Amino acid sequence: MWTSWIFLALLLFWAVGAYNRLIRLRSVALQAFGVLDAQLLRWIALLAEYEATRAAPQEPGALPDRASDAHAALEAAATQLGASLAAARARPLDEGAAAALAAAAQVLDTAWQAMVHEAAWAGQGVAPPALAPWIHRREQLALHTGEARRQFNEAVMQYNHGIAQFPASLLAWLFGMKKGRTL
Repeated sequence: MWTSWIFLALLLFWAVGAYNRLIRLRSVALQAFGVLDAQLLRWIALLAEYEATRAAPQEPGALPDRASDAHAALEAAATQLGASLAAARARPLDEGAAAALAAAAQVLDTAWQAMVHEAAWAGQGVAPPALAPWIHRREQLALHTGEARRQFNEAVMQYNHGIAQFPASLLAWLFGMKKGRTL
């Protein structure tokens, strides 16, 4: 009789400890996403600031040039990243939201590089001097964003490892904890 009570008490203590560990791992991943979220918001804000300060006087009726097309693509990509970020913010470990966020970030980086390339093409192979501070700020931001992404991915991998271990995987299944996706 006592052995069954002791066994049940040990099982209960183990279950509470394992559940707390899974919640702690999930919390670390969510906190890491918060840091990544802040960095991506800085990238969107930097683009908004760049677009606001960009001098682009055009004659009425003039056709847009290639640089204007690149800027329009950049604005659209920033909007896409903002929407994907909002969706991922609601469910940071959701596989679909993480995939959309990763794709949107890649599209935005590609649009930025295309805009810089187009500006350099228009300037005979050299980006205009007015663009240099923006390129430098983007590079600095990219370093911080890369570090935040690395920390988030590491936290997600630890969380995924934690919910995959038996017998904690039984608790994860019982409480509906699903694997997260790295970016």
